[in-house]
Amino acid sequence: MLELVFVIVVLGILASLAMPRMDRDLKQEAVDNIISDIRYTQHLALRDHKQEFDNAQWQRSFWRIGFENCANASGLYEYIGTDMNFGGGIDDDEAALDPTNGKKMIWSGADCSDGGDSNTSDRLFISHKYGITGVAFTGTGTNSCANAQYIGFDRLGRPHQGFAGNNGSDEPDYASYLDGNCTITFTMSDGDTFGITVQAETGHVFIVGNEDS
Repeated sequence: MLELVFVIVVLGILASLAMPRMDRDLKQEAVDNIISDIRYTQHLALRDHKQEFDNAQWQRSFWRIGFENCANASGLYEYIGTDMNFGGGIDDDEAALDPTNGKKMIWSGADCSDGGDSNTSDRLFISHKYGITGVAFTGTGTNSCANAQYIGFDRLGRPHQGFAGNNGSDEPDYASYLDGNCTITFTMSDGDTFGITVQAETGHVFIVGNEDS
């Protein structure tokens, strides 16, 4: 009986030590995957020249990554896509495909508390998968990403924001070009936060405080 009690006590101690580690791993997984998704978005933009200067809405087709609320206050999700038909939104057939499983990287359903469906990449559901409860954009420069919900990239990999609307011109117009760094801050369910910065001009992505990440 004493040996059994001793084993239970030891297991309890090990579990208490392991829990903080599990939390850190979950946060690190979120950091790694979101940075990877931003870089993937930039890669798609570099590979796929979305320039149609004969269309007044040509900038809508920039590849972008954004963050939205699920219905019924069921969490947050991210998406990656391009408004190829200049319709103002991103349809299922305009979404990027997850390179790991070929599933669409946009959520067209409503409630996502269960992590979406079998046709959608589960990495999109950042509340369900990582426990992220908030996303906030802040930025520097004359044209910043402050209070934005998405960020996109042109054919040179440079970051843009606010290009989803009609720019009113059929000539090249880079008014959405970010001239300062953009930082996206994520809040976890335990109140902890982490920030990811997208650098102006180059589009280089790194963890706040660690430019080599």
